[in-house]
Amino acid sequence: MQEKLARSAFAVAIMAIALSGGRGVKAQNPPPAQPPAQGAAKTDQIIRSGVELITTDVIVRDSSGQFIADLKKDEFEVYEDGVKQNVISFHLTHGGRNYNIAAPPPPPMQEGIILPPTRPTNDAAGRIFIIFVDDLHLDFRNTGRIRDLFKKVSKELIHEGDMFGIVSTGPSSLAIDLTYDRKRLDTAINKISGAGLAPKEILDQPEGAQGVAEIRYRAHVAFSTAYDIMQKLEQVHNRRKAFIYVSNGYDFNPFQQTRQKLEAERYARPGVNGEGSSEYDYNPFMKQGNLFAEADLAMELAELTRAANRANATIYTIDPRGLVGGPDLDEQIDMVEWQNYVRGSQDSLRVLAELTGGIAVVNQNDFVKGLKRIDAETSDYYVVGYYSNNPDPRKRRRTIEVKVNRPSVEVRHRTEYSLKPPPPPITPPK
Repeated sequence: MQEKLARSAFAVAIMAIALSGGRGVKAQNPPPAQPPAQGAAKTDQIIRSGVELITTDVIVRDSSGQFIADLKKDEFEVYEDGVKQNVISFHLTHGGRNYNIAAPPPPPMQEGIILPPTRPTNDAAGRIFIIFVDDLHLDFRNTGRIRDLFKKVSKELIHEGDMFGIVSTGPSSLAIDLTYDRKRLDTAINKISGAGLAPKEILDQPEGAQGVAEIRYRAHVAFSTAYDIMQKLEQVHNRRKAFIYVSNGYDFNPFQQTRQKLEAERYARPGVNGEGSSEYDYNPFMKQGNLFAEADLAMELAELTRAANRANATIYTIDPRGLVGGPDLDEQIDMVEWQNYVRGSQDSLRVLAELTGGIAVVNQNDFVKGLKRIDAETSDYYVVGYYSNNPDPRKRRRTIEVKVNRPSVEVRHRTEYSLKPPPPPITPPK
């Protein structure tokens, strides 16, 4: 129910952004192409009318790390799979202010959709934040620490004029539409509560063919909710979309040796003298699913990052645990397994951030430093857009390279995107 509520809320709110004020362009309705030159084939115009506008955020800094804000459109070169593209749209956001330098005309307004309060163009920050609270993977004991983190987010990251929305995956029950009202964030902070599984609860969970079923179910709820929001964000162009992903991370096969040891103790064969034997009755088919746990997790993370890249949304992951020490004294967890669990869960957050051009604020207690860096990256950037000259739908995964015709500059951008998979064929009724 919570997942459906979050999806319906963001479906309307994000669609509103795509249609409001001319600041968003629907990818499915690009502006009409220029009339073909005399003698040009009509089929070319038909092909171009179905091409999607591809946009990517670009951050350009000089050798001292300062953002370069005076670049022109003709100083950018964009390559897709090594082939140079024609830059169609060009936007600059500097200091949180949106400068619409060159953009396609917006689609016509549609009636019947509730829009957020409009703001004058010169007062729009041009930033969209989606705050994703994965409370199904946040420790209950760290609830106070988590709320302190969000107070820092309210102070250091979300400024007056920023548009933001909040959604949670679990019992915090947060589903706040995109809004400018910062009071909504302050109200939400008091509702946030961790609901993740403690190590003892993980060890007590029954195992199935793929390990602990509850672990995968919770991860699927989080990934599915985030994936659906990414699909809605595809409709918003020419604005940097920062996805603030707050979670402790994921591990599909935590504490494997400890779980096997407990399983052996529960189901040990009785010995000849009635004593426990050193041989344990394992079902090999129940263990095989865990052999591919890391591969399964990597595959699901890849699907989510592909959706984020299609939407040109940057994921910034934050682990509220900060610097993690050893397990609690009441947890019967081997120290090596605990360290592997922490490292693996943090690595999953690093993957989400690095593959979408963001940063991972993990394994550190200085959250203010990380939030200020996120603030800087979402305040100063360019957005360049082009129509891909590769209409082959079979080429789903495509690489992007952006070059700037200035010496000694550092260019950061997403490096790839993937086309949506084709819809399944419709079987006619018999």
